[in-house]
Amino acid sequence: MPVHLIKLCVGAESIRDMEEWITLTLAQKRAAGRPAEQVHTTRSAPKRADEVLDGGSLYWVIKGQIAARQRVLDLRSITDAEGIARCQIVLDPALVQVMPRPARPFQGWRYLADNEAPEDLTAGAGEVAEMPEELRRELRELGLL
Repeated sequence: MPVHLIKLCVGAESIRDMEEWITLTLAQKRAAGRPAEQVHTTRSAPKRADEVLDGGSLYWVIKGQIAARQRVLDLRSITDAEGIARCQIVLDPALVQVMPRPARPFQGWRYLADNEAPEDLTAGAGEVAEMPEELRRELRELGLL
């Protein structure tokens, strides 16, 4: 069974913001002749890497709610320009919206068990999947979702 990661998406106000940032970043990499892959660099590598790579995703917290996920494709150990060991999380650039769920602020990333991960909006969410993100967020904050 896979294990997932969860992380705050700092700077994004919405899923659309994040999608636009991913598109821009990939275009810049292509223009520079670099591999067009989305990579998120962190200070520490997951000790449960095999479980993460067994179908795990990185769930993004946007404005206090788990809002979207991206499938983890690879985990790479690197050394940055200052000689510090880092972990690159290589992600599928496609964002999958999930049922919004509140999440408190935290630093770094955390593990998220598969049975605790929110459902994808496309997985039988019905009318909820058709709602604008802001409306889903408000309804969730009111306890109606």
